[in-house]
Parts: sequence; structure tokens; C-alpha cells
Amino acid sequence: MAIKTYNPTTPGRRGMSSQDFDVITTKKPLRSLLVAQKRGSGRNNQGRITTRHKGGGARQFYRLVNFKMLEGLTATIEHIEYDPNRSARIARIKEPNGTYHYILAAGGMKVGQVITSGAEAPIEMGNRLPIKNIPIGSTIHAIELKVGGGAQLVRSAGNSAQLMGRDNGYAQVRLPSGEVRLINENCTASLGVIGNEQHQNVKIGKAGRSRHLGKRPSVRGVVMNAVDHPHGGGDGGRHRMAKAPRTPWGQKTLGFKTRRRKNTSQFIVKTRHAAKRK
Repeated sequence: MAIKTYNPTTPGRRGMSSQDFDVITTKKPLRSLLVAQKRGSGRNNQGRITTRHKGGGARQFYRLVNFKMLEGLTATIEHIEYDPNRSARIARIKEPNGTYHYILAAGGMKVGQVITSGAEAPIEMGNRLPIKNIPIGSTIHAIELKVGGGAQLVRSAGNSAQLMGRDNGYAQVRLPSGEVRLINENCTASLGVIGNEQHQNVKIGKAGRSRHLGKRPSVRGVVMNAVDHPHGGGDGGRHRMAKAPRTPWGQKTLGFKTRRRKNTSQFIVKTRHAAKRK
């Protein structure tokens, strides 16, 4: 995948870039795998804003992606499609009995390729196997956290994890963040790297494109009044804040740990912060 750039014909076009859709083979999704989704616009059932900076945006249909791929599934890739709900591309696959599925498209997937799931599946890009059957050192994505629960880790464009080793029924997996985590070796994962690797290099270019994505403007706290934000108020002079950075509701935002669930800490072999400390 390449990045498409534009001539600076307008201020909005200057510096703007977009994705190249040459990998996509069809523009029409499969109707039976679409679900209409209601836009909440960041508001609750009373109409009050509960999530800031959300609202508007282009209408989208949700694609029902199969994150489990049960044992013994064999299907052929019919199309590589665009999914407006995620950064990765999705592949439309068809079983011999005529059943269709959407799965995350790995880099290099081609129309006509056969995808297999199960313990006996060959070690090939796009196939899904239990982690205990995947060779050590392999690149994987769409990893389960609970056996049979479906893929939860490493699902965005260009991401991949590496299988580092296995011991006592658990596998050590190095995630994209650098964290090394223990995962049950009976959990499944797909082989390869997720496609659309250049997604992170796309430049929005203008505010209108952000609005189409459903993002509303964000306002800094220091330019608000004191009644609206802990950083607000003052005489307009250039002076430093007396308090540590905080949310509008007073919670610290820099260096303040907000993680509540500690029961999974035992599965973290190496934190994602370890490399930064050096």
C-alpha cells in the first residue's frame, strides 16, 4: 500500500494525504454481513454529552467480522474490502457450503487464497492456529486472551506480535507496545502482519476530514474560564500553571496511574515501560 499525496491547490490540500485503495477489489460490501449502527454523538439517553469531542460524521454500516474462526474452517478469499470502522482492511471469505465471513486481512492476502483454521492448519500467512502449534519466533496477530473468546489483541493496521517462547502451558508474546505477556497456549492467533501498514502515515490535512470521522473540536483548558476548567482563569498573562495538568473534573492526567484491574499483572513478564527507563 502506498500513500496518495495531493497538489497544494488549496490550503486544505497542502500537506494532505490519503490511503491508496489499490488493494481493495470491490466497493460493495456483502449485505448479509452489515448491521446498521445508531450514532450516539457522545450523548446519553438524556441527550447530555458524556464523551467529549464526539459527534457528527459520515454514516457507517458495521461489518460483522469473524474473530473466532472455529476449528476446521476452510474458506477461499473472494474480495479485500474497506472497513470504515477500523484501520485494517477486511477480507470476504467463502466456505465450500456457501457461508460467507469477514476476517481481518493480513498483508499480502490475495483473492483466491485458501484460509484454514485449526490445529492441523499449515503454517502459512492468514491461517489461524492454537498458539501451541505455532513455531517460536513467528509473527502473529488477532490474538485471543481467553480460550474461545475471539481475537482481542493486535487487530489494527500494520500491527503484529511475536511469539517469544512457551513454558508451563503459557506462551510469551511480545506485543506491539513492547510488553511481553503470558497467554494461554490453547488460545488461537492468526499468522502474519495485518495489512494497510501505511495507515499511520496518512495526514488528515484539514478540519473537515476529522469532522467526517466523527471528531468534534477540542479546546484547551488554559483558554477557558475558571468556572469551566481547573486550568482556566487568570489575567491572560504568560505564566505557568500552579497545578499539575488535570481533566475538567480535577483528575490528574500526567504520570497519574488510573489502571484499576490488577488481577492480570501476574501475566505481564515485561512492561511496555521497561525500554523507556534505559
